[in-house]
Amino acid sequence: MPLLIALQFLTRLPVTLWRMPRPDEQGRSLLWYPLVGLLLGGLLWLAGWLLRGHVEPLLLAALLLALWVWLSGGLHLDGLADTADAWVGGYGDPERTLRIMKDPACGPIGVITLVLLLLLKWAALHALLQQQMLSALLLAPWLGRCSLPLLFAVTPYVRPGGLGSALAEHLPRAELPWVLGLHGLLMLLFGWSLLLLLGLLLVVFWYLRRQLLTRLGGTTGDTAGALLEIIEVLALLGLLLVF
Repeated sequence: MPLLIALQFLTRLPVTLWRMPRPDEQGRSLLWYPLVGLLLGGLLWLAGWLLRGHVEPLLLAALLLALWVWLSGGLHLDGLADTADAWVGGYGDPERTLRIMKDPACGPIGVITLVLLLLLKWAALHALLQQQMLSALLLAPWLGRCSLPLLFAVTPYVRPGGLGSALAEHLPRAELPWVLGLHGLLMLLFGWSLLLLLGLLLVVFWYLRRQLLTRLGGTTGDTAGALLEIIEVLALLGLLLVF
């Protein structure tokens, strides 16, 4: 059940739950987020492998990005837009920031942030495809979804009754280091130079976490989505530098 919960929440894949999940099952689903990221990355890699040589790299990068957004349902992009609007419009006030973040409308700052992030992803994908680095399609979603359970494990959840409250409360913290460690070891199969990228992303993660603690006292579902998107795009850019 926890794996199905993770698949249903993080993807648009046709997954149906036969009953409402319990809070503890929702918490345990966080342990499966990295595997879901690996699955999404595998689908992107497969699409890139099938289309390479048949589609010009500029168009292929756009098609893969569209598939990436569709597979994830744009869930974390929505969180990024809401966070960007709230961060600028909140003027440093935590309550105002949380209030703006809850507003479903997307303001100009959110739109600009989405455009810039998608442009960076597209440009990075194009450069990676020109270098025949299809492994980036596998690694970026994988790394992004490793960041979510880590964030919930080390950062308070500040919106009671919010989407992530059950996740944060029932996350099996004792098991999480083993899960993340296993995925980290698997990633190193792509080369020891990946250690440098992992280190850089951890520095970014801790910096963003500190900003969340300073502004809000913790995280929300929207800020978690924003962090994932930032980790993904930095993973793509970092892979261009590391390999």
